[in-house]
Amino acid sequence: MSPPLSRLVLASNNAGKLREFAALFSTVGIDVIPQGELAVPEADEPFRTFVENALAKARHAAELTGLPAIADDSGLCVHALRGAPGVYSARYAQRAGLDKGDAANNAHLVDQLRGIDDRRAYYCCVLALVRHADDPEPLIADGHWHGEIVDAPRGAHGFGYDPYFHIPSLGATVAELEPAVKNALSHRALALKALLARLAEEK
Repeated sequence: MSPPLSRLVLASNNAGKLREFAALFSTVGIDVIPQGELAVPEADEPFRTFVENALAKARHAAELTGLPAIADDSGLCVHALRGAPGVYSARYAQRAGLDKGDAANNAHLVDQLRGIDDRRAYYCCVLALVRHADDPEPLIADGHWHGEIVDAPRGAHGFGYDPYFHIPSLGATVAELEPAVKNALSHRALALKALLARLAEEK
């Protein structure tokens, strides 16, 4: 049975993600309820892969609300750093004993890439949708947005690593893009498009 398309719990309390998902889901008429509005605490993310963490967060939100839930796990993967920071993108600097937050993460990333010519990187987003907490066949979709890391921040939009993530084909960092442009091209947009295609196949 297909999950209701009109109402989903979004298993995230990240303000930046919430803004992006609200914009993305509004285009397909899905009402997204942030889990914080339903007093759902953040789930643990103990896994090493995006897909396992996304699924754990979705099941957690569905179990506590009784509603279908969708979660994403996303991050920045840098080729020269063997895929780091990856699933630890939000706490990259903190794991190295440094400060917490976007500024510290970006400073640590630039420091780790000092003297390295290969700056290729990509944003990865994995979406997991469960119809209920025990859903045996969750819908999984992913999206990748390729670019490169620059040493100095540019732009005032976005969040996280956006000021340092440069898209060569656009000649701009993600933080220099207008939100509507980012929402149309991002790894989350690509993952959502793939997820909606899966949902359409079930009808």
